[in-house]
Amino acid sequence: MDSSFLIHQAALMALLFGIYYATGKLVIHTGIKVNYTRKIDHFALFFLPFFLDTLFAYPKSLSTRALGLAISICSLGIFVKPIRERSKTISTMFMSFDRPEDRPNTLFWLTTQYIAAAIVIVPLIMCFDFLQKPALVFIPILINGLGDGLAEPIGVRFGRMKYQVRALFSDKLYVRSIEGSLCVFVAGVLSIIAFRDSFTPAQFMAALALIPIGTTLAEAFSPHTWDTPFIYGTAGVLLIGILSFL
Repeated sequence: MDSSFLIHQAALMALLFGIYYATGKLVIHTGIKVNYTRKIDHFALFFLPFFLDTLFAYPKSLSTRALGLAISICSLGIFVKPIRERSKTISTMFMSFDRPEDRPNTLFWLTTQYIAAAIVIVPLIMCFDFLQKPALVFIPILINGLGDGLAEPIGVRFGRMKYQVRALFSDKLYVRSIEGSLCVFVAGVLSIIAFRDSFTPAQFMAALALIPIGTTLAEAFSPHTWDTPFIYGTAGVLLIGILSFL
C-alpha cells in the first residue's frame, strides 16, 4: 500500500471531522438548520478528496477506491450512540448532520446509503474501465455531488412546489420540492457537457436527452436520504447503455 494513500486518507478524515465539529457548533450556537450544515458536510466529502489529490497524489486503482469507500463507511462507527453519548466532541460532530425529522434513524439511513452507494459505484468503475472510458464514472459522481448537494438547501429556501416520499423501512412521509429536484437536472446537463469530448455526437445527444431527466426522476422517487445509490445507478446504467449501443 502506497504511503501517500494512507496520508491522503488520514488527512481526509481529520479535515472531515474538523468540518463536522465546526458545523455542529453552528447548529448548537447559532440555530442554523441542519439541512444546511448537512450539505456543507456533503460538499466537503465531495470536494476534499480532489483537493487532497493535489497534495498527496497516489496511484489510483479499483482497490484503493474500494478501500477508500470502506474507510469512509467505517468512520461512521464513531457516531454510534454509546460512543457519542460519552464524547462531547463526537456528539457535536453528529449534530451537524442529525436532522430532527430523521431521528432515531439518522445514522442507520446514512450508513446504509453509503454502503449501497459503494455497492453501485464499484461495479460502475469496473464497467467504465472495461469500456475504456474510465473518466465517465465522474458523471454520476458529479450529478450526485453537485445536484443532490444543492437540492435540499435550494428546496428548503426556495421550494414552493412540494411532493412527498417515504423513507427506508418507514411509512413516514418526507417533503421534497420540484425546485430542489431541478438542481439534479441542471447538474446532469452540465456534467454531460463537461465530458462531451468522451462521446460521439450521437452518444452526446442521447446522454443529454436521457441522463439529466433520468437522474432527476431517480432522485425524486428514491427513499428519503437514499438518493445517492439511485442517482449513481441510473446515470451509470444509462451511460453504459449509450456507450454500448450507439
